[in-house]
Amino acid sequence: MKTSISVPPRSAVTTLAICFSAICFSAGTAHCDSADDWRKMKPIRPRAYVCARATSAVDVDGRLDEPAWRLANWTEPFVDIEGSRKPQPRFRTRAKMLWDDDYFYLCAEMEEPHVWGALTEHDSVIFHDNDFEVFIDPDGDTHEYYELEVNALNTTWDLFLPKPYKNGGKADNEWEIPGMRTAIHVDGTLNDSSDRDRGWSIEIALPWKVLGKSAHKPAPPKIGDTWRVNFSRVEWRHKLSGGRYEKIPGRREDNWVWSPQGIIDMHRPERWGYVQFAREKSAKFRPDGTDPAREALMTIYHHQKAFFQRRQRWATTLDEIGLSKNSLKKGLVAAPQMRSTEESFEADAVVEVKGARQTWSVRGDSRLRRTK
Repeated sequence: MKTSISVPPRSAVTTLAICFSAICFSAGTAHCDSADDWRKMKPIRPRAYVCARATSAVDVDGRLDEPAWRLANWTEPFVDIEGSRKPQPRFRTRAKMLWDDDYFYLCAEMEEPHVWGALTEHDSVIFHDNDFEVFIDPDGDTHEYYELEVNALNTTWDLFLPKPYKNGGKADNEWEIPGMRTAIHVDGTLNDSSDRDRGWSIEIALPWKVLGKSAHKPAPPKIGDTWRVNFSRVEWRHKLSGGRYEKIPGRREDNWVWSPQGIIDMHRPERWGYVQFAREKSAKFRPDGTDPAREALMTIYHHQKAFFQRRQRWATTLDEIGLSKNSLKKGLVAAPQMRSTEESFEADAVVEVKGARQTWSVRGDSRLRRTK
């Protein structure tokens, strides 16, 4: 992996004992689902992005000056992970995406008056530094997704989640992305507290060959295919002490994201953004028409989880979890159906897409998919 840094680091970075970061759940602590979680998440519409095909080579050097990037749209500026309930981020973050036959390209530009980093070992818990994070769920079923974290030293942590932490998923830290390329450019001086920086940028090339292994759909994608993707930036407040950066004790990190989750947990793939692959950036994003089914089923899922936590059993009817069939029917062919057993539950919803009916289902482990 290649790193581009304007000036070599000149002063060390000290870090204090760091509390558990709720955004990543890397210690495996599960966040309990609840109807209150969904109340905060449901009003948020996932953002959408048209990812154009690269028309020229992308030199992954951390600088975003290649002609190819000029033909890609910026995302909206990042917001707080909880959405509009929280103040706007102190520093601007925005990203771009491109693709070709070999790679999914990602880049981001981050304003930052003091660029610092301490972790140098691959697969360290990178969010203990300020970092940039990528989350990818190719088929949008909320399971089998990828995560990558990178700090300003270009130290990486790549991991695979068979399912979200909240559903008992355990991160596979042994999972690697062979052939991945990452690079950082610092507009200023890294780890130098004596001056003021302008920020840092990152470029990433992820090989389709690796992403395709758990995608359950074509990789590289077909024109018009849509994947679920999100980005996060972890930013710690710090103080300067004797020329060194130190985190402020007792202050948790800020979490700034492209598509807000509504709660402090990046591991809610149902609220990640939609990335649609196209030939040109001028292509219009086209929703696939399945949102009514997805929303109805995730509403059932969250209410069922809240019910289970209270009663230690699954509800057998929608009325039992405080939902009416009419409230869930909007945009569907008929009201959702639900079946429960001692071990789990499953709910189905039928939606009409381009004149054909599709049946979607959700289970007690949150897996959301089209049933064949």
